[in-house]
Amino acid sequence: QAQLVESGGGSVQAGGSLRLSCAASGRTFSRNTMGWFRQAPGKEREFVAAIVWSSGSTYYLGSVKGRFTISRDNAKNTVYLQMNSLKPEDTAVYYCAGGSGLLVYRAPSYDLWGQGTQVTVSS
Repeated sequence: QAQLVESGGGSVQAGGSLRLSCAASGRTFSRNTMGWFRQAPGKEREFVAAIVWSSGSTYYLGSVKGRFTISRDNAKNTVYLQMNSLKPEDTAVYYCAGGSGLLVYRAPSYDLWGQGTQVTVSS
């Protein structure tokens, strides 16, 4: 059974850094795109970043570009989200997702989701 497990969330002060990890296991090979989404209280789930396993192409939400970096380790079946210069508005539950849809910015393109990890940034 395919599964995604996130780790690395926590609490930091503004300007700090965190690295999230998403370990994939089971039959995930058909999902060529891995993404990170986030959801703050009272807000809709929002695309943050995505990476294509085969090509390494990356995509970012405008407000995180230059601060966040998504990367992959094919041998470990793990995707990372390095988050630097964190801001209070980055506070949310972050979800890892796997999919094969072309529209990497849209949640319906993903059919496998992790349980989420909390990121809290204080001012």
